[in-house]
Amino acid sequence: MKNLVVFGTNAHPELTKAICSRLSIPVGHVELGQFSNGETSVKVKQSVRGCDVYIISPAAGDVNDHFMELLILISACKTASAKKVTAVVPIFPYSRQPDQRYSSAGAPVQAMNQLSITKSAPAPVTAYREWIAQSGTLVADLLMCSGADHIITMDLHDAQFQGFFDVPVDNLYGRPLLERYISLHIPNYQDAVVVSPDAGGAKRATAIADSMMMDFALIHKNRPHAFGTSLMLVGDVRNKVAILIDDLVDTGTTLVRAAELLKEHGASTIYALVTHAVLSDNALERIENSSIDKLVVTNSAPQGETEKDYVDVIDVAPVFAESIRRIHNGESISILYKRNNLLY
Repeated sequence: MKNLVVFGTNAHPELTKAICSRLSIPVGHVELGQFSNGETSVKVKQSVRGCDVYIISPAAGDVNDHFMELLILISACKTASAKKVTAVVPIFPYSRQPDQRYSSAGAPVQAMNQLSITKSAPAPVTAYREWIAQSGTLVADLLMCSGADHIITMDLHDAQFQGFFDVPVDNLYGRPLLERYISLHIPNYQDAVVVSPDAGGAKRATAIADSMMMDFALIHKNRPHAFGTSLMLVGDVRNKVAILIDDLVDTGTTLVRAAELLKEHGASTIYALVTHAVLSDNALERIENSSIDKLVVTNSAPQGETEKDYVDVIDVAPVFAESIRRIHNGESISILYKRNNLLY
């Protein structure tokens, strides 16, 4: 395609190559490295003047190093007179840290610091609210300041991130991919139960359950008490196939605890379908030794270690390649949100 250039950072070279293969174009020539002190070095080895540039860089592996590569590469392309630069970040960096006040449970709290009490005057009270650093708006600002004109991502962990940008954000859905897998690879899926492992993912799971006319269940986390946090299942999974749906698996702790609860309530088989598989901190070993019978993930992050019998990997390259093609040609991408799309 004319005036289209696709670069990739070191975050996921295999995905960059797969996307370029689908687009029938070569991978853009860029040299990425580091100086001895750890500073990122970026050299663009081809002309991008007047071109529509796309840079593939999911937040996987060494997230901070890859994010710096992305920022510097965006800036380099803008400086080299690229017509438009789009950051393609299948896994959005720092999206798991919403802008909110701090508490160990994740909900806003107010801490009151009381000074010593004296008889002559009432104790003055200082109200102080502890806050998590607002990484969401910071990441958005950094991408825009570096020169990004457009963002393409998939299954944002927190939908509010789209509002942090002053440039267009296309948040592709992993749902059609998961729905197609369910319909093709899970026998008698209509009798299965879609399960959300926590309240935060209920909307995502219910969307799949409603679309495929399946039953739905929810795992509710009770508030911490003297004996720790407890889980409660809302719904019936006895003698049924349970399909856990989530957007991201990192350490795997949430999925494993959810699977154990489902098994205790009589689920016959447990599938875990997750869009983004970061899989850090011995997550694969933890999942392998759990009640999960099949883990299904996409290759939005590198999946070199997931070549196991109990893991299926769905390719997202066709979806991102088609989104790039359509955006480059000024076409609508709404078709990418539908399960009956031939791409899936």
